[in-house]
Amino acid sequence: MAINITQMSELARRAVRSQDWGTVAACATSILQQNPDSAEGYFLKGLVERVNNRPLFAAQAFEKALALDANRYDAAIELANQYSIARRNPEVAELLGQYSSKLDNSPMYLDLAGTIYIEIGLPEKAWPLYVKANQLQPGVDLFQANLAACGVYLGKISESRDLYRTLLKRFPKHQRNHYELARTSTAVDRTHIDQMQAILKQSDATADKNIFMYYALAKELEDLEQWQESFQYYKKAGDAVCQVANYDIADDIALIDKVIETCDADWLGKNTLKSENNNSQQTPIFIVGLPRTGTTLVERIVSSHSQVESLGETQFLQMMLRRESGLQTIEKMNPEIIEAAAQLDPALISAGYLDMVGYRLGESAFFIDKLPFNFLFLGFIAKAWPNARIIHLNRNPMDTCFSMYKQVFTWAYKFSYSLENLGQYYLAYERLHKHWQEVLKDRLIEVEYESLVSDTENQTRMLLDKLGLEFEQECLDFDKNSAPSTTASSVQIREKTHQRSIQRWTRFRDELEPLKSQLENAGIKVE
Repeated sequence: MAINITQMSELARRAVRSQDWGTVAACATSILQQNPDSAEGYFLKGLVERVNNRPLFAAQAFEKALALDANRYDAAIELANQYSIARRNPEVAELLGQYSSKLDNSPMYLDLAGTIYIEIGLPEKAWPLYVKANQLQPGVDLFQANLAACGVYLGKISESRDLYRTLLKRFPKHQRNHYELARTSTAVDRTHIDQMQAILKQSDATADKNIFMYYALAKELEDLEQWQESFQYYKKAGDAVCQVANYDIADDIALIDKVIETCDADWLGKNTLKSENNNSQQTPIFIVGLPRTGTTLVERIVSSHSQVESLGETQFLQMMLRRESGLQTIEKMNPEIIEAAAQLDPALISAGYLDMVGYRLGESAFFIDKLPFNFLFLGFIAKAWPNARIIHLNRNPMDTCFSMYKQVFTWAYKFSYSLENLGQYYLAYERLHKHWQEVLKDRLIEVEYESLVSDTENQTRMLLDKLGLEFEQECLDFDKNSAPSTTASSVQIREKTHQRSIQRWTRFRDELEPLKSQLENAGIKVE
């Protein structure tokens, strides 16, 4: 006897729960054979394509399901997820805005929708979805962990800390949660350290599986001023990343060399986009510099101004350069892309970028894009936006390098996990910095981190003046800014400026001597 579509759908749903994707695929095929216009058949087909890592075909299947039945919120959220993978963020935002209110009976899709909102830089919209998912289905570890992570982004630090503690009571060996808990507070004793060390002692996992625990231990030991023991764990973590990173510092240096060679003053003067041709009434402010130099602090200060909003850290500029270069590569950026992008009409870059960020823009006169990595692309920024403000952060070289060395960048900035690589990259970065100073001249607004934290009001007034903004007290009260932050500084920026990080590297002077010598031998002043 033939199985009808309803029965086939029920069979497929059971197979989804058991991850029997062969059965799901067979059911989808059977359903579509019986009814070529079945939204359920296309939805199931989309799930199969998704798990087979075929995002284009998955998106097409979910699009078809949604076209056949506009009420299929499950297809809408799955489609939004595929669009997010493809960085089609405006379409993601539109789908989530349309369907998020229809998810009240689906904790799984509430959680997924929240995660997608995080991916497109809107954690404030993720929070209520995560909260609802946890209310509908309490005690689900994934839901609680996602809620905790979102809470950190939104400054709900104590709530997140409690959630991580609850999670660790159930799963005391979960290394990522130990790391996240360590981030949310300052250690006052060795209680948590002893717990983590005991877990490592009992574990036979390889070093690359212990990376988050190493960083958590290093951070809390540093809190307790156990400098040498702390550094041992930072080094274990960095070494473990280097073992699995498949990274060659020469590739990054070659990229910097190509930028210097290509984006010179003559190039900048040719075909620079005229301000009146810019199709945006809003003025971009790009905040750049090496990671951990104070870019987030400056973002919070400036974005507290009534005429400024922040997009946070976006990849859109780099995406535009890759896309418009026409080169097909798995690399995010390489010298060939720089060379090809340098021949582009700057109007393509500015217009494409603004299309990508449009879903995030409000009515403010200025908007911030704060991605440290954009220091590579300042020539393209200057050419595409003659009215753009460009802020570059400077910080003591040793404090900069060591702060990067201590930070988990989720495997970005791969040069930062080795002191030797850090030294080489810093020297290349300094060459690029000098290049931009010569090419961009007074378009480059330089901010010294040490001056900013020791003389915040005067430095803030001068910075706002260079940006063309009137002083506002809110810029000094940036710690009261409730806007989310998804950066590595998401916990620190909830407090006033302080000078605790100045010359902090000196606590680790002996351990950092090779890096210090490397920089000094190249003529870099480190103290």
